[in-house]
Amino acid sequence: MTRQLVSSCLAVCALALLRPPEAGAGELPIRKAGLWEMKIIKTGSTLPEMTMQHCTDETTDKEMSTAFAPMSKQICSKNDVQPTATGYTTDSICSVAGVSMTSHADITGDFNSAYTVKTTSHSEGGSAAMNRDAMTTIEAKWLGACKEGQKPGDIVMPGGFKLNIKDAEKLKGLLPK
Repeated sequence: MTRQLVSSCLAVCALALLRPPEAGAGELPIRKAGLWEMKIIKTGSTLPEMTMQHCTDETTDKEMSTAFAPMSKQICSKNDVQPTATGYTTDSICSVAGVSMTSHADITGDFNSAYTVKTTSHSEGGSAAMNRDAMTTIEAKWLGACKEGQKPGDIVMPGGFKLNIKDAEKLKGLLPK
């Protein structure tokens, strides 16, 4: 398993930071239960375009936000979600291992059939390679029911690498310090 793949898995897990436990004013809604395909396109990064599938249900989406909420409070000094006329915006300032990242995301779609997240971010600190601006687009679409044998939380990454989001904590040890 490559370091980039593990990093990508953790990045997907970090997307849960955007999803508060219950939808209300200034919070993102829970996605429709079933199989979601997420295409991630990064500009200004060495990571290639990636498509993954995520089997989810209401409970899993809520658990993701609950599980990552303490982490978000520890690493992010700002994590704001605001409704807009076309969806939502998020603004965050987070710091991990001496690297600070400021990001802004515009989210459009209905969380029932398709949504798009367009994020611009600026990272600085750590090595010179960490100081950069990046643009990421996530195009998510609902494919239908999860495949036979899948359970909520299952993610299938490129190359067939599989994990359940509930096991993401185990991946942290695989990343170099």
